[in-house]
Amino acid sequence: MEFVTKSEEETRKTAREIAEKLKAGDVILYSGEMGAGKTAFTKGIAEYFETKEEVTSPTFALINEYFGKVPIFHFDLYRISDIDELYAIGFFDYLDRGGILAVEWSENIPELAEELDNKVYINIEKLSENERRITVSGKNIT
Repeated sequence: MEFVTKSEEETRKTAREIAEKLKAGDVILYSGEMGAGKTAFTKGIAEYFETKEEVTSPTFALINEYFGKVPIFHFDLYRISDIDELYAIGFFDYLDRGGILAVEWSENIPELAEELDNKVYINIEKLSENERRITVSGKNIT
């Protein structure tokens, strides 16, 4: 599926529509350049699941946790260099915590996708200052 949004609010609205198809155990693998809107998309997912915490980029924390109808574990792999580091930070333990994993910079560790079930791929392409092309594929999404 492909969407073109013209504002952050439209990106969040698209994310809420996609979130209707998500469930605990799903892993969102984001790709897209810095500033493309990965965190904005995660905000829309968190809105759908009525999380209480403010969604912020996990760049320095590596992971942010948000709790609502379904927990969301928001990862940033920008500074992670290989799958061994993912094991070291406990990434795979989160798969058993009954939530949705939203993983920014997943393309930095190509072998990650091979390790996961229930993958949803979301690529966000920055077309202009406000316009984004969002491509969604994967398990039961299309």
